[in-house]
Amino acid sequence: MSASRTSSGDAAPARAWQRMLSGRRLDLLDPSPADVDIDDIAHGLARVARWNGQTQGAHAFSVAQHVLLVEHIAGALNAAWPSRWRLAALLHDAPEYVIGDLISPFKTAIGFDYKAFELRILEAVHVRFGLPQRLPNDIQSEIKRADRVAAYYEATRLAGFAEDEALIYFGRPELAAVHFGETPDLLAPLPAQDAQRLFLQRFSALEREL
Repeated sequence: MSASRTSSGDAAPARAWQRMLSGRRLDLLDPSPADVDIDDIAHGLARVARWNGQTQGAHAFSVAQHVLLVEHIAGALNAAWPSRWRLAALLHDAPEYVIGDLISPFKTAIGFDYKAFELRILEAVHVRFGLPQRLPNDIQSEIKRADRVAAYYEATRLAGFAEDEALIYFGRPELAAVHFGETPDLLAPLPAQDAQRLFLQRFSALEREL
């Protein structure tokens, strides 16, 4: 997309718009909370595959399912958490609805600029849904802790990792696998429309509690 020009002929600041199915346009370089919509997030996350799609099953294991799993784990590890922190866990990968899910080693290789770009979108999401623009450090640490537990089980159950290999990369999980034996199984890849529906249901439940 080429830069537009002002009446004086100077190039205007670059913009990178993403048009959503809701009709909103999110400027990825300068995201506004007013342009963030939960239906757009749910639709996008349900169609972004974890592990670059290299998972077992007839369907991709989507980011929508991953954040449901992380929120579940974070709640199990922090039983006294109020709903707002569980909502933060559910939304922790929300930027991926527009920028996709890059595997962690690749994010590291790209460097800080990518992380800063991702953070700007997440901050807009937080403001839109009444969360602090930046989470307290202890809350952020607990969400990352839950994320590592989720990654271990996804790696060993879905992505073909041997247990000893997963221990090297993700550490020993702090929550037993018995917590994921619910119906529907949180680690069972689902069609996109089902993952989208479950994500929206959980979001709505947490929002009502707030």
